[in-house]
Amino acid sequence: MSVKYSKHFLNKLEDLLAETEYILRYERGNFKSGWCILNENKVIIVNKYYAMDGKINCLLDIIKTVDIDKNQLSDKNRKLYLELAQTELEL
Repeated sequence: MSVKYSKHFLNKLEDLLAETEYILRYERGNFKSGWCILNENKVIIVNKYYAMDGKINCLLDIIKTVDIDKNQLSDKNRKLYLELAQTELEL
């Protein structure tokens, strides 16, 4: 699957995370990687000053890092998740 750096693709990633137990927030902060995960509270924080491609790259990293229950996802998001799990990010 090729990664498309568009607002529509960013919305798809946000929609996928919305169906999980995690809460996605865009906040300002000094994150070394541009994002952080508060595992105990199941909160994902992404630097809100990142450009769209930076936000997409962060969400792709996060989706591969966190443990997502595929049974909670809708059919379209499950398909997207499985495609993303097999995709390597090329910079």
